[in-house]
Amino acid sequence: MISRLMEAIRAKDAPVVVGLDPNLSFIPEKLLQESRAQAAAEGRTLTGQACAAEAILRFNQGVIDAVCDLVPAVKPQSAMYEQFGLPGLVTYEKTVRYAQQKGLIVIADVKRGDIGSTSAAYAAAHLGETVIEGRAERGFDADFATVNPYLGTDGIKPFIDVCNACDKGIFVLVKTSNPSSGEFQDVKTADGRALYTLVAEKVREWGRLSMDGRYSNVGAVVGATYPEQGKELRALMPEIFILAPGYGAQGASAADLLHFFDENGEGCIVNSSRGILAAWQKPAYAANGEADWAGAARAAAETMIEDLRGALRDRRQ
Repeated sequence: MISRLMEAIRAKDAPVVVGLDPNLSFIPEKLLQESRAQAAAEGRTLTGQACAAEAILRFNQGVIDAVCDLVPAVKPQSAMYEQFGLPGLVTYEKTVRYAQQKGLIVIADVKRGDIGSTSAAYAAAHLGETVIEGRAERGFDADFATVNPYLGTDGIKPFIDVCNACDKGIFVLVKTSNPSSGEFQDVKTADGRALYTLVAEKVREWGRLSMDGRYSNVGAVVGATYPEQGKELRALMPEIFILAPGYGAQGASAADLLHFFDENGEGCIVNSSRGILAAWQKPAYAANGEADWAGAARAAAETMIEDLRGALRDRRQ
């Protein structure tokens, strides 16, 4: 699967993934109104959760339509859908399917990980399949999933097994972009190494179990907000593809990300969520405004792509 992602990045010259984390504050009011109007025309009465979920699906489809020719992948964050109960999960599944129909690779940001049997169920739900009465059926069927390594190999190996059986991939949390990540991830061991470097070594070990060309289907999440750690981790994990959140709204720049990429300018994909989804609310895209929220998302994606291309080009010179 990682080879497919790399091919898609090369084809579009855009190491960018759009995070589909649709906070209700990003959703234009007209989409909520349209959802209620359509339901009424069909003789349905929507709960608040159902109305929000349907509006989010309209929003996601508009964003996907606007950026699918520019970027190789999207990353829906499951919690943003789960908060709306079952209607939200339906929207999550429909979002995954719609993105795949548009030719995009889907990274399910689910951050799962538990004891072996539970991780096996999570892996089947999000990446693999479950056999029911002798027939294998797919669950959410994303292409990649984010995974929490806190339970060690017991929690990761079931995902690797599914990666190998179903040509899928995972991204293991190594050094996350949030400000308090250091409370645990930066703690020093007896020999003076940060905990995140031990996780990185384990990810490299796990990665050897699912190689797909130069890189492994086992990738790593490394926050763009920590450029020095990113440089260190790229050196520690040469065969591990990096998913880097934190660009834009969280403060990281293209220059901060240069050492996340390998010497060929590959090996990393950079996420932006709010910076693209909520672009219509920013002064820079005032000309688009609420009426053209999808156009604003496209313009923001184009700006991000050019920013990264420029930084990588300057590094090569």
